[in-house]
Amino acid sequence: MRILVCAALIAVAQITSSTEKAIVTAVDAGNANALALLEKVVNINSGTHNFAGVRAVGDVFRKEFDDLGFKTTWVDGAPFKRAGHLVAERPGRGPKILLIGHLDTVFEQDSPFQTFQRVDDTHARGPGIIDMKGGDVVIVAALRALKSAGVLDQMNLVVVMTGDEEDSGDPQAAARQALVDAARGAEFALGFEDGPGDPKFAVIARRGTSSWKLEVTGKTGHSSQIFRSDLGYGANYELARILDGFRRKLAGEAHLTFNPSLVLGGTAVEVDDVLAKGSASGKTNVIAGKAVALGDLRTLSKEQLQHARDTMKAVAAETPLAQTHATLTFEDGYPSLPPAPGNEALLVAYDKASQDVGAGRVTAVSPDRAGAADVSFISGQVKSIIDGIGLMGTDDHSPSETADLATLPSQTKRAAILLYRLTNRK
Repeated sequence: MRILVCAALIAVAQITSSTEKAIVTAVDAGNANALALLEKVVNINSGTHNFAGVRAVGDVFRKEFDDLGFKTTWVDGAPFKRAGHLVAERPGRGPKILLIGHLDTVFEQDSPFQTFQRVDDTHARGPGIIDMKGGDVVIVAALRALKSAGVLDQMNLVVVMTGDEEDSGDPQAAARQALVDAARGAEFALGFEDGPGDPKFAVIARRGTSSWKLEVTGKTGHSSQIFRSDLGYGANYELARILDGFRRKLAGEAHLTFNPSLVLGGTAVEVDDVLAKGSASGKTNVIAGKAVALGDLRTLSKEQLQHARDTMKAVAAETPLAQTHATLTFEDGYPSLPPAPGNEALLVAYDKASQDVGAGRVTAVSPDRAGAADVSFISGQVKSIIDGIGLMGTDDHSPSETADLATLPSQTKRAAILLYRLTNRK
């Protein structure tokens, strides 16, 4: 089955026509407008928790889709404590194709990083410029080129731009229901994240992410008596034993990472699980009575996730240091996108489209370099998925986030030609 699917996509990818030339020409003609749209949306703060800003960016893109003849809907995010999502639909005769973007960024209103800034002729810096407002612009620019070439009407498309990709709403099932619903019946799904930021790569597998919390209690008392059988070792030593046990048992396993991102210990500890911050107090001459660690866990499959959790539980349950007690809990996050034949076949088609427009070869990036993303929620529902095909650049999630603007037209051409060929495949 895998060979047949790949062969079919390769055969289609070898087709060239005046229509495809018209699509490429339209992308170049519309690039200035695409750059203007990019600057406009980057200059609107849409940190996940700035609901008004997320909706404002959604309004900008909603107008773009309305102009393209899509039926647009704003999904209210109140049930999952977020701003909401933009859904745009345009039914047609071809196979259903789902396009995925997101409106929010990691930069909230209190961030000093707020505006679009030109670095030079081919680079610009800005919050969310590649993660992923640039990818959203690639979607719009590709669709505009397809309309200009007269082929958009024949396509069967649905676009979902979530408003909480960077910090998913709660309950998560409600927060991703619009995406799951939109994927129903879709044959292909294209995600426009920036991926590794290199146009030589695309994403066909992603690790899932979940979180864990380790809480340890110990018997407090004068530090001069630590290690005595009736006082024990204190919470901090037991926390250290367990964390090092995680490292000894699991570090080095392929595609698995686990990171204790916050560690607090002392006579008193307060933790805000939602914001992942807290405080601890203690004196040098007092044994620590409480310790807490928060962390994440990234895995490539459900089986690997379960194995890692079971191992961590076993480490925590091993003979504890005297007078200490530990509790380890887990919370589900983003699922994984395991490798699949359909994903590989879609990459073959994307690679051919890239070569045909002169943008070079594209290969799959290691899932270890691909973080969690919305496409993983439809894994198993859509047989052919590719991601990381948005605007390229560097330093996403940092105040140095920079876009390579030279990749805006090339990424748009790749996407537009791929969409045209998927719709008209034989």
